[in-house]
Amino acid sequence: MTHKLPTLPYSFDALEPHIDAQTVELHYTKHHQAYVDGLNKALEALAKARENGDYSSVKHLKRELAFHGGGHVLHTLYWGNLCPTSQAKGKASGELLAQIEKTWGSFENFEKEFKTCSAVVEGSGWGVLVSFKGNLEILTVEKHQDVYLIDAVPILVCDVWEHAYYLKYQNKRPAYIDGFWSLVNWEEVEKRYEQSLK
Repeated sequence: MTHKLPTLPYSFDALEPHIDAQTVELHYTKHHQAYVDGLNKALEALAKARENGDYSSVKHLKRELAFHGGGHVLHTLYWGNLCPTSQAKGKASGELLAQIEKTWGSFENFEKEFKTCSAVVEGSGWGVLVSFKGNLEILTVEKHQDVYLIDAVPILVCDVWEHAYYLKYQNKRPAYIDGFWSLVNWEEVEKRYEQSLK
């Protein structure tokens, strides 16, 4: 199975002014593409190892598979989590909003915790809202190759690797996260939440 870069659901400049066109283009065509290429390379090498019955490099190949596969999956979710400001409705609704309010007391409390968790990830990583069969939790993910939680479905991801924001925001990660928040495609997040309930 060969993985491909998914189609970006908007133009490079569609997330302006919060995320600039140059960052989107580099992030998507260079960084995300590198994860796809690395994933395909790891899968090909693993297939050859299996074919030859030579598992001497399996530890390395499994790490490559996890690193590039995790990066590809999370980036795919990230692009789908975003939409132009004109289409963003600013807040969750329906069952997702009800569960957020049940868990955090209010949407505003949830927003504050998600932004704070994303801002304090050490080094590079992700802020991730996950659903455990409907129950919600916010995770800080420093190394996406090390994340494996049974029954955890990521429904909202914020990329806080420097390549996601450094051209526009430099070291001002919280300002980037505020911009990200203005672009969240809550309809997509709600859809992922509903799927996690099945």
